[in-house]
Amino acid sequence: MNAVYVLWLRQLKRYFRSRSRMVGSLGQPLLFLVALGFGFGPIYQRAGQGNYLQFLAPGVIGMTILFSAVFSGIELIWDRHFGFLKETLVAPVPRIMIMIGRTLGGASVAMIQGLIVVGICLVAGFRPVSYATLPHALLCMALLAVMFTALGTAIASILGDFQGFQLVMNFLVMPMFFLSGALFPLNSVPRALRIVASLDPLAYGVDGMRAALTGVPAHFGWAADIGVLSAAAVFLVVLGSYLFSRVEV
Repeated sequence: MNAVYVLWLRQLKRYFRSRSRMVGSLGQPLLFLVALGFGFGPIYQRAGQGNYLQFLAPGVIGMTILFSAVFSGIELIWDRHFGFLKETLVAPVPRIMIMIGRTLGGASVAMIQGLIVVGICLVAGFRPVSYATLPHALLCMALLAVMFTALGTAIASILGDFQGFQLVMNFLVMPMFFLSGALFPLNSVPRALRIVASLDPLAYGVDGMRAALTGVPAHFGWAADIGVLSAAAVFLVVLGSYLFSRVEV
């Protein structure tokens, strides 16, 4: 457990020491929130759908967690190239504990990023329908953070260079984001697109957060959202642990 705590703390220290990373990682969420939230807001309202900012905010929060969590896998490649991973792996600690520590650290960073964006959304005009449902939204955020951090670690465990990781992540991350219903309601899309969205784990996180924060009925259902997120998180942590155990340095 000491190894888990040390690696978790190291991830947090690395994040807070990198001010450029803290500021730079907020650029894309701000762009989506301002450009889309205020740009498409009048069109969305005239279509009779209500306040677009209220609809968009949970999607932007989910996007922030997705990008921050998945790209935490780059740190694994960085540590492998500069020797820190070798020093960690030779320690008398099971590799699964190392992987859990890294996952919890990356998930904590993603959660912090998500909470910062929540604050920005509140400043921009987003208002939760009830603060009593905030724990439900936080649960969805935490499951998303663990799930996608484990995914990033799993992919980084089988790739050896930064370029390959970025290509694979762009191939996976962008489709997951755009098909998650973060930018548009899934109720009004063609059936084929709804089926594809139902295979996207991010869609369940965004759906759960949106239901908790805005009070709209969950598209998939609250039980389905939590069930899928929990199952996907467990599966990816197990997969990431297996692939990490096979890492050679």
